[in-house]
Amino acid sequence: MGLTKQYLRYVASAVFGIIGSQKGNIVFVTLRGEKGRYVAVPACEHVFIWDLRKGEKILILKGLKQEVTCLCPSPDGLHLAVGYEDGSIRIFSLLSGEGNVTFNGHKAAITTLKYDQLGGRLASGSKDTDIIVWDVINESGLYRLKGHKDAITQALFLREKNLLVTSGKDTTVKWWDLDTQHCFKTMVGHRTEVWGLVLVSEEKRLITGASDSELRVWDIAYLQEIEDPEEPDPKKIKGSSPGIQDTLEAEDGTFEMDEAPEDRILSCRKAGSIMREGRDRVVNLAVEKTGRIVACHGTDSVLELFCILSKEEIQKKMDKKRKKARKKAKLHSCKGEEEDPEVNVEMSLQDEIQRVTNIKTSAKIKSFDLIHSPQGELKAVFLLQNNLVELYSLNPSLPTPQPVRTSRITIGGHRSDVRTLSFSSDNIAVLSAAADSIKIWNRSTLQCIRTMTCEYALCSFFVPGDRQVVIGTKTGKLQLYDLASGNLLETIDAHDGALWSMSLSPDQRGFVSGGADKSVKFWDFELVKDENSTQKRLSVKQTRTLQLDEDVLCVSYSPNQKLLAVSLLDCTVKIFYVDTLKFFLSLYGHKLPVICMDISYDGALIATGSADRNVKIWGLDFGDCHKSLFAHDDSVMYLQFVPKSHLFFTAGKDHKIKQWDADKFEHIQTLEGHHQEIWCLAVSPSGDYVVSSSHDKSLRLWERTREPLILEEEREMEREAEYEESVAKEDQPAVPGETQGDSYFTGKKTIETVKAAERIMEAIELYREETAKMKEHKAICKAAGKEVPLPTNPILMAYGSISPSAYVLEIFKGIRSSELEESLLVLPFSYVPDILKLFNEFIQLGSDVELICRCLFFLLRIHFGQITSNQMLVPVIEKLRETTISKVSQVRDVIGFNMAGLDYLKRECEAKSEVMFFADAASHLEEKKRKRKKREKLILTLT
Repeated sequence: MGLTKQYLRYVASAVFGIIGSQKGNIVFVTLRGEKGRYVAVPACEHVFIWDLRKGEKILILKGLKQEVTCLCPSPDGLHLAVGYEDGSIRIFSLLSGEGNVTFNGHKAAITTLKYDQLGGRLASGSKDTDIIVWDVINESGLYRLKGHKDAITQALFLREKNLLVTSGKDTTVKWWDLDTQHCFKTMVGHRTEVWGLVLVSEEKRLITGASDSELRVWDIAYLQEIEDPEEPDPKKIKGSSPGIQDTLEAEDGTFEMDEAPEDRILSCRKAGSIMREGRDRVVNLAVEKTGRIVACHGTDSVLELFCILSKEEIQKKMDKKRKKARKKAKLHSCKGEEEDPEVNVEMSLQDEIQRVTNIKTSAKIKSFDLIHSPQGELKAVFLLQNNLVELYSLNPSLPTPQPVRTSRITIGGHRSDVRTLSFSSDNIAVLSAAADSIKIWNRSTLQCIRTMTCEYALCSFFVPGDRQVVIGTKTGKLQLYDLASGNLLETIDAHDGALWSMSLSPDQRGFVSGGADKSVKFWDFELVKDENSTQKRLSVKQTRTLQLDEDVLCVSYSPNQKLLAVSLLDCTVKIFYVDTLKFFLSLYGHKLPVICMDISYDGALIATGSADRNVKIWGLDFGDCHKSLFAHDDSVMYLQFVPKSHLFFTAGKDHKIKQWDADKFEHIQTLEGHHQEIWCLAVSPSGDYVVSSSHDKSLRLWERTREPLILEEEREMEREAEYEESVAKEDQPAVPGETQGDSYFTGKKTIETVKAAERIMEAIELYREETAKMKEHKAICKAAGKEVPLPTNPILMAYGSISPSAYVLEIFKGIRSSELEESLLVLPFSYVPDILKLFNEFIQLGSDVELICRCLFFLLRIHFGQITSNQMLVPVIEKLRETTISKVSQVRDVIGFNMAGLDYLKRECEAKSEVMFFADAASHLEEKKRKRKKREKLILTLT
């Protein structure tokens, strides 16, 4: 044994028992070329991809620490953008499951993510009220759009025009011109938060959902289409579109805050509203890809579907209406039949947008996604509040479409929080029980191998032999289950109140239970004759009762079975002799009731955890308190010793699990991972595994490694983590919505950008040292009159004996594209002159012209004043100007030539096969198939 006591580290091994968490949204993803079969759902910090047909988890996109709040698949179906609670965004490849691109720019949780039509740009909206547009291909931020006063709820790119429309909780809808990056229009026709927004009818219509039961519909008219491009005279515009200019109809409540009419790109006019059946706010409003079906839901379990009719369908409808009106008019007119009365039928919004049907799910809807299959079938997938995924399908073209539930994913998790966990004696099976069901999991494969319905479970254990389990419920019942058949063997009314705790006796012949009816009951296992079969089955019989003055919260046997510890509602723990039930000790000192406790394997110590956030360690011989530890920032919910040691684990409502040493009173390590309060944990009999359950619906498995853990190092790592977190939070304003100076750039300062800046500084210093050495070396050679060997820097040797300037270039290449600007921003100006001289060299050599130009223009922008006022840098800038212009035009020529070549090849291929190329071919084929099927149906109906 060394000077420091060694402990072994526990690490997170797996997350299971969760199907989908509530904070993010569910989306359909394309995998292996199949659409409508796979869905991506947020699962705490990870994203799970589920196969709806088989109900299996097929891919996990692993996150870091923060919870997932938003998902958006790319238009090509190859990538998935994932937004997190801390404002970071990662883009995962669905082929490999790796997240290679990270964007850090927001200060708060991501609320919306949307790709443009080609998938080259990504717009992200956040709770910090900003929208940032990212360049996905170059992996960097383009610009930040500021203007909303509250969290962003939705952002949409327009297909044809370079515009973005966003909605926020500040009751406004804003239109942004992305060419100039400014907001040119704010729609303020809503009285409450705008929760959703969709574009339909070839982007000529906008539908918004707010906190009331109407969906407002707005007509969009693009002024550039009206005006004549030859005449920039604003009067022309006024004259050419008087209708649009004057219809800002104040009686709608759509007061328009606009600049002069000539600055406007489009106008929005309220066309009317569609009434929803739900009375609460719109939670999600979405349109499926073809733009035909619009769906929305509130805080309940009903999804409402509306159909946007095409021009032909509206025309047919209007013709029918006219016919009806004519008939009516004929009947009413007494003039005689020869002349046709004139009828005037007005088209209402209800004629254009028709209610299809409602889909009622089995629980409250948290999010949904729609997909139209080529067969004309609409699939809707739902992530529900109770950890469940459901898929419904319907055919919207039928007169009365009936939604059918085609599949659901239920087996991988409980519907409610898991309140009790226990391990089997062979460390292989894990039991978890919640308000409605018990599940048995295989620890190594994490598959659920049994599900049994039960009442609200509070405590549980495996009966010795691992063939049966006993559950204690909230109504005071004991339920005995057989694992092989999954049957409930027996239910016994044990207590009049909740049965809070059970403890198996060390001789394994019985157990003790404690309940809210102020009694502790002793039970023995026995074999009784089974009425249904010849064999005997296990049962339990009560032997003794210990009546107390207060509700019993927790009971625990000492390992030698001589003592029984009972925690009571009066904040004390009473210890009794098991044989005579005589009182032995009272442990008092906690300010609030003791919720959990455990006795060590040798019976020397008892540790108690209380709602007062403290853990106390007592000696069982005299009942003296050895130490009181402030353990958690909220109630201590569970406490258990690691078998054969004096180490124990505690779980708290502060989302943390901590390991402690009861001899040295040291905090060993903290296991962080859960995002909500932790209800319970179980340590395996071998001590190698810990499983925990939380209000975030997840179960987590932690595994003991062979890696020794040294306390000093652990504290050092904790301090480093704290520092890294503080770096990111340094320049955050205290008041949300207020800014200390305009943060024009899209990035934000993170520990990675600080490290990248440090790497650049180190590289420049190395370059300075090496150039000085070279000069010295030349002088020495000159003096000696012969070549003297030059010692090479080990860092340069590691890079393959490259020159110092090439090393600087390598460092620049190594910085992530998304972190480049931010790292240059924190770089001190003293390094900039050297960097500019080096950039001149690089551009002259034609190496990485695009990257170097990007860095160069950024440095010029942020240090403009200092660079222009520095006489030393004038010749450098002059040279840079010449070389940059010539080299950039060279690069542009090369790209232009390549583009022309590719175009030529495309034309050649098209000419050869006489078919359309790339994406067009597939859609044409589907169209043909659809027409053929329609024709076949017609023939069938005719015959």
